[in-house]
Amino acid sequence: MNKGTLKLRAVLRNPMVVIGFILFFSMVLVAIFADQIAPHSYETYDLADKLMAPCAEFPLGTDQYGRCIFSRIVYGSRIGLGVGLVAVAIETVIGVALGILAGYFGKVLDKIIMFVTDMVWSIPPIVLAMAIVLVLGSSAMNVAIAVALVTWAQFTKIVRAKVQSIRELPYIDAARVYGESDLQIILRYILPNLLSTIIILASLALPSAILSTTSMGFLGLGAQQPQPDWGMILSDGIQYIQRAPWISIYPGVAIVWTVLGFNLTGEGFKSLLDPRLKV
Repeated sequence: MNKGTLKLRAVLRNPMVVIGFILFFSMVLVAIFADQIAPHSYETYDLADKLMAPCAEFPLGTDQYGRCIFSRIVYGSRIGLGVGLVAVAIETVIGVALGILAGYFGKVLDKIIMFVTDMVWSIPPIVLAMAIVLVLGSSAMNVAIAVALVTWAQFTKIVRAKVQSIRELPYIDAARVYGESDLQIILRYILPNLLSTIIILASLALPSAILSTTSMGFLGLGAQQPQPDWGMILSDGIQYIQRAPWISIYPGVAIVWTVLGFNLTGEGFKSLLDPRLKV
């Protein structure tokens, strides 16, 4: 039995990882099959049904416009996961590219990149993200871009350190002797050795990205009405918290469910892919 199989079995024997995967995968299924799961359209409203408590027709009640909370949360999973994935994809590309350039070439380029990285790192992410969204305009995609532009620094720092250790290995020197270009060395030898690190970083960054995007939605800077952004739904329910607490409670549960699932799954990936961990 190979080492990879042993590691996978060890991860699957961890109840927290299994629970995390179940939470994560269930939310992915909800996002994919939202049209089949949701009993109503997320934008259909009827003021005659406003602020209804959970019942057979509206499993999680209705909001101030008579819209089905359950349907809005189900469709909102597409926004939460979609924006989070886009944000992580963008920050991964930026962070990994800059980390490779700084770690491989070093010298002046390394100093410039690390100066910019430290500057971005020093600014509170939510403040910088808000400023970027105010410039770009409020929308789900602009939130994804803003979150990515303020969170790539951690990728750069970790990837840079990894590349600095890889570039000193004997086979990198051998590749140079055989006349391979810097681009060939990066694509053929550096990048493949970074894949496990990138997967771990991305899986652990996704929960943070989802929290950031829902926070922006809560502040009214994300997807706009009638889009069912979880943060916006939660924010709308604050003023009705005593009369209709379900408006804010259930999107909050959805956020916790999703973030917890991704956090535990990310830890599972880390245990499986990090060669420093013993099985």
